[in-house]
Amino acid sequence: MSTEKSALQPPMQWDAWGDPTKKRELSDAVTSLLTGFLGVSAPTRSRLAIEDVQVVPSAMAQSHVEALAGLVGAEYVSTKDSDRILRAGGKSTPDLLRRRSAEPQDAPDVVVTPGTDAEVEQVLRYCSANRIAVVPFGGGTSVVGGLDPIRDGFDAVLSLDLRRFDQLVGLDEESGIATFGGGTTGPRAEELLRENGFSVGHFPQSFLFATLGGFAATRSSGQASAGYGRFEDMVQGLTVVTPSGVIETGRAPASAAGPDLGELFVGSEGTFGVITHVRVRVHRLPETTVREGWSFPDFATGAAALRELVQEGSAPTVLRLSDEAESGVNLATTDKIGENAFTGGCLGITTYEGTASHTAERMAEARAILTAHGGTSLGEEPGNSWEHGRFDAPYLRDALLDVGALCETLETATTWGNLANLRSSVTEALTKALVEQGTQPLVMCHISHTYKTGASLYFTVVSAQTEDPIAQWHKAKTAAGDAIISAGGTITHHHAVGADHRPWMKDEIGELGANILRAVKNAVDPAGILNPGKLIP
Repeated sequence: MSTEKSALQPPMQWDAWGDPTKKRELSDAVTSLLTGFLGVSAPTRSRLAIEDVQVVPSAMAQSHVEALAGLVGAEYVSTKDSDRILRAGGKSTPDLLRRRSAEPQDAPDVVVTPGTDAEVEQVLRYCSANRIAVVPFGGGTSVVGGLDPIRDGFDAVLSLDLRRFDQLVGLDEESGIATFGGGTTGPRAEELLRENGFSVGHFPQSFLFATLGGFAATRSSGQASAGYGRFEDMVQGLTVVTPSGVIETGRAPASAAGPDLGELFVGSEGTFGVITHVRVRVHRLPETTVREGWSFPDFATGAAALRELVQEGSAPTVLRLSDEAESGVNLATTDKIGENAFTGGCLGITTYEGTASHTAERMAEARAILTAHGGTSLGEEPGNSWEHGRFDAPYLRDALLDVGALCETLETATTWGNLANLRSSVTEALTKALVEQGTQPLVMCHISHTYKTGASLYFTVVSAQTEDPIAQWHKAKTAAGDAIISAGGTITHHHAVGADHRPWMKDEIGELGANILRAVKNAVDPAGILNPGKLIP
């Protein structure tokens, strides 16, 4: 396969996370943990050089390529294998394991990069008339099969890349609203706003590569959600292009003019339309940022402290709690994984932002609550360590896969009263499913998003790979998904549905809920071209 660079190529590696210059090397402590406790040995699949990768030939007829070039310009249409393979899917562990296979790699048949709403609409109408499926593409960070080129009976699949929608279109400083192109990445948005003294404040782990349109399409939740809310809380309006036309949502900060149609597209994962512009709430850059780590004797004690903090309205901007297993290996502070810098109990991380006086007041109020619940302050260092490496965990996963470990994550959420039950149910399901396949796992968990009524649970699982690690994880993931539903959790809190969580959607929303989604789909996308095989059961 040709490795010639193209202007259409996204920044992420085709078979790993992010920037290849940030590749992680495992420490002796981690290597010892893997071999001694988990029995990890040589990997079942090794990474291939990109020039050795075989890509399934494009099924796109030349007549369609020429017609699409007439709509957006020839330089923005590509059937090159080197462009197609980079949009072959997302970055889940099964995605990355599949890319280590010597078998031909499936990929979209053509990459199209429009630059205006009118061009997007023309492309969608052309595809509707010619049986071509369309997968909207932002940063390529999906970990739930949200970008899989599923044909579902269509003649070909088109990857619709939003990278040209990367501008700050407008900033209403008085109202605190910024309008961005949907293809603007998190860092680019912050850079453009910082010039004017503002910030979005949305920092999920995918921040460095994901786009604002992707944040909206997947109901993303950032690491500062305790202070600034989830991304749907920030969205003030959207421009969505569908095969049936263009819709604008968010006429005012609040409205009683019927159901909020914007909610149909926030979380729609590209199945109802293409989000080309996002109007988002922004805030002034904070005057002061202070971090503090906390130690709790056990997870239940720490969770109770977080619950009171949130319910009393005293939550900091960032609020996290790692369980005993995650704290024990220092996964929360990714630069010190495997070291014994933190021993015993559970590690909590807090961050406070605002004016100096407001920050001091919030810290004092929070400290009183956390201390009363058995917390012990560890000072600034744990929080600073977490901040330094908070976007780097996916690089660690790449390194683990390279040495023969299976490493993957999943997340859910529930009420405070059901939190312990859900955590134990999922942990037991994952452990049982992997042990039955002959691999002892390490299952870790943390709370990273909190609400007055409940919290999220984010699980990280590490074990040795079996001969077929994709099938191995599928069994574990299925067991975990079933346990989540049985224990009263949501099948996904912020990773979205995609193809991977779709089997549980009827359990989540019921048959009537599924019929409502299908009705909306039929109204905006009657030919069914948009991201088939995702979200809608």
